[in-house]
Amino acid sequence: MAEQNASPAIVRPRRSRPAERRAGLWHRPSLLDLASDVLLLFAAIGLGWALMTWALSRPLFPLRELILKTPPTQVTQAQIEYVARTAIHGNFFTTRLDDVRIAFEKLPWVRRAEVRRLWPDALELSIEEHEAVAYWKNAGAGGGDGNGDVRLVNRQGEVFGASSNVDMPELSGPQGTAASVLARYSACEKMLEPLQARLVRLDLSARGAWQLWLDSGLTIVLGRERERTPLDMRLTRFVAAWPRLREELGARIVRADLRYPDGFALTLSDKQESAATGGGIDRK
Repeated sequence: MAEQNASPAIVRPRRSRPAERRAGLWHRPSLLDLASDVLLLFAAIGLGWALMTWALSRPLFPLRELILKTPPTQVTQAQIEYVARTAIHGNFFTTRLDDVRIAFEKLPWVRRAEVRRLWPDALELSIEEHEAVAYWKNAGAGGGDGNGDVRLVNRQGEVFGASSNVDMPELSGPQGTAASVLARYSACEKMLEPLQARLVRLDLSARGAWQLWLDSGLTIVLGRERERTPLDMRLTRFVAAWPRLREELGARIVRADLRYPDGFALTLSDKQESAATGGGIDRK
């Protein structure tokens, strides 16, 4: 009875996997072809880069000439040759133009330099030189007579280090004020033309006070800018009164203090002082 109630056993056939899945990557030709193509591509790129680097490093494209587009007036031939020897490395293709440009711009009188390649074996150099218009001294903490190093100012109001023996005005001010001091000098120079004297020195103190020196020996103290009496107004008032002052006092005036709101004070060469107002001169 036990044998009659037993359920027959069910046997299912085992499903076989595809041959490619059982074999793995090595038996998949399509993937192997793709991998080999990628490897060959990278190998070709690396070989090409190596060959190009080798060819460019060979003495096949040597630099033989440095051409000056515009002959300089301040920079010497010896300075140019020295920079060319020390800064130009490699051949026509491998020379780093930015490094060469920076090296030339370090020369004292060079404001800006441009370097470009000229096929097949030359570099072209363009130099813009500083055009000095004044001497410059950084003002010390105590005013315009500071102990800063004397340098030069170009027409753009930029300070640069170079030596010169040209007769130029002297400017002084806190660091970073060269452009504004130069602009003030130009304005004052035009306003002082009726005095028939040349402005040879202009100082801006650390506190913002202005002082002028003329080649006639006259010193003008302008002081600081004020909203009620601006610098230009004070200087214009003094210049307008100058013909009468020169007629009465002549060359005895050595100092004019324009810091007063309604007039100015004069110092004479014999130490006598006079105060000038809008109506006339009160002598003390």
